[in-house]
Amino acid sequence: MIFKNFELGNKNLKEFNFFLLYGKNDGLKNEIIEKYFTKNFKGELNKYEEAEFLVNNDNIMEEFLNKSLFSTEKIIIISRSSDKLVNTLEKILERSLTDLKIIIKTGILEKKSKLRSLFEKSVSMVAIPFYDDDSRSLLPILHEFINKHKLKISRESINLILDRVSGNRENLKIELQKIFNYSLTNKNLTFETIKKLTNLAENYGVGELVDEYLSGNTKNVTKILNENNYSDDDCILILRTLLIKSKRLLKILETNKQINNIDKVIMNTKPPIFWKERDYVKKQANNWDLRKLKNKIYEINEIETLIKTNSKNSLNILSDFIISY
Repeated sequence: MIFKNFELGNKNLKEFNFFLLYGKNDGLKNEIIEKYFTKNFKGELNKYEEAEFLVNNDNIMEEFLNKSLFSTEKIIIISRSSDKLVNTLEKILERSLTDLKIIIKTGILEKKSKLRSLFEKSVSMVAIPFYDDDSRSLLPILHEFINKHKLKISRESINLILDRVSGNRENLKIELQKIFNYSLTNKNLTFETIKKLTNLAENYGVGELVDEYLSGNTKNVTKILNENNYSDDDCILILRTLLIKSKRLLKILETNKQINNIDKVIMNTKPPIFWKERDYVKKQANNWDLRKLKNKIYEINEIETLIKTNSKNSLNILSDFIISY
């Protein structure tokens, strides 16, 4: 059967074990999964690519279908799925699915798709289509962000942000994170500031510079610094982004010290780490130990203070700090 994403709050999703989330709007899919399935979920959560699941599905299903004394509720999320999954799903349907939900994520599916047809025609399976966002649907998200953080942003700046994210809420989240990082030291954001912050993606993004730094890729860090003309405002933004990601990494290392399973820790980190970023984060975790990272966080705070008192020399101070490790 077919459910619209906006009506899920009025549906009893506990009655269903199979969900197909298809379409181009990956950002909204992730929000729906977080809101209705994984938020406050205390059971066992595992994520797979379709190819990985198909190769190992017998072992995976045996493991999940066996009752566990420690975790009775289970969720499997399978990404980038296709019609290749249909036969496997039909076999799973024949088995008992106590306390197990399977969520299928994929892109656009034609009406003739076997996977889409399987879900839409079944009374025990749910298909949820996701369509592109536009400025009208993204504007409430932007307004909520502005009000939550008590920012001063002009209508002209709002229009600029909406134009640059091109109807993609994932892009909007990235831009809002940049704005938030900067706003920690300045709540009054001019049009020129917004223009500079959201324009960084045209060269190397701040996030990429920080990821390369935390991964220990000195060659790439130097290249990014040399190929970009960062402003004083950019320097503060870079440091704030580095501080936030360093603190997140510290939390990951502390959690991993207890359970010793870095993949599981990264997968369950809140807020969620997008799959494209996970390899970076894993490499970063292998590049740092707790003592070294705690010292680095202390240094970042010191450098930020130094830059604020020496704004004319901020880029040199930041470059020396970044390159010296």
